[in-house]
Amino acid sequence: MRAKTKMIHGGITGDEATGAVSVPIYQVSTYKQDSVGNDRGYEYSRTGNPTRHALETVIADLENGEAGFAFGSGMAAITSVMMLLNSNDHVLMTDDVYGGSYRLMTKVLSRFNLEHSFVDTSYPKKVEAAIQENTKALFIETPTNPLLKITDIKKMAEIAKKHDLLLIVDNTFATPYWQQPIDHGADIVLHSATKYIGGHSDVVSGLVVVNSKDLAEKVHFVQNSVGAVLGPQDSWLLMRGIKTLALRMEAIEANSKKIVEFLQNHEQVSSVYYPGIKNHRGHEIAGNQAAGFGGMISFDVGSGEKAAQVLDRVKYFTLAESLGAVESLISVPAKMTHASIPHGRRQELGITDGLIRVSVGIEDVEDLIGDLNEGLK
Repeated sequence: MRAKTKMIHGGITGDEATGAVSVPIYQVSTYKQDSVGNDRGYEYSRTGNPTRHALETVIADLENGEAGFAFGSGMAAITSVMMLLNSNDHVLMTDDVYGGSYRLMTKVLSRFNLEHSFVDTSYPKKVEAAIQENTKALFIETPTNPLLKITDIKKMAEIAKKHDLLLIVDNTFATPYWQQPIDHGADIVLHSATKYIGGHSDVVSGLVVVNSKDLAEKVHFVQNSVGAVLGPQDSWLLMRGIKTLALRMEAIEANSKKIVEFLQNHEQVSSVYYPGIKNHRGHEIAGNQAAGFGGMISFDVGSGEKAAQVLDRVKYFTLAESLGAVESLISVPAKMTHASIPHGRRQELGITDGLIRVSVGIEDVEDLIGDLNEGLK
């Protein structure tokens, strides 16, 4: 089954009892048992819900994994995966990581003695050098947020296997339509499904896919124990979003390529970050491990003041947190998504005050280019 077909026909696609072509929303907390301990597959909706199960089945299919799990947010998904580890374990993470992931590791999980280090995972030698005796997991984003750095998943899988580490890949930016990390050796794939998978700025959610029955049992135990599960209404919304994911991603990428060309030729723009640019570091790797380059673009206008002027003047790019929606969004990472990262650390990474991040939508690209041109005057 090819990717576009899988978006429609993967997983559980309807209701056998009624013939409904859309999975029903099972808005229920508990289930009648035929006798003590003899249920019909469901006993309590924290443990399992038919609507959520249908979503979990299709995301496992899309990522070519063993099992999928749906959580109340992307951060709930990441936190639950980190709970597979123990106190005094060490996690090695991509340095240019989402601000919420940075905050989780440095401000929350560190209080439970879960150790961490940040490293530029686009350099395999740096990764190997940073592995400690107690390192148990390697957590990567590719492309990263917001500088769109690319990490070679196969190379990270080789390193992880050599050192007996879990390889965890945040696949939010690439989506399962463009990239399947499990095919390249990842153990666990994460998504903030709030973004492209939902795609309509109307649901907050997180998804996890694992590559083995052993990991599936462990993640389900954490999911059921912690209880940060996704509700049936939001699960249904995600399944609806998945049905158009392929079409949205193709339209978004087509727009993105034209916008990148415009930005590269604009005198007010000093740098453009996009994996589809031939001189972008990791461009060739991205082309080998993913079928597309996505819809996230970052560009630098030189100062926070100039960035503020751009944001004030655009009208089709909505100033907002988040990304991956049908409408184009714009933000300044230093003051928004990555504000939780200390200023000095942001400067080291290249997240300057003049860096603007756009999430390209499906509007007419000429309107979007005209909007940016007006903002950059």
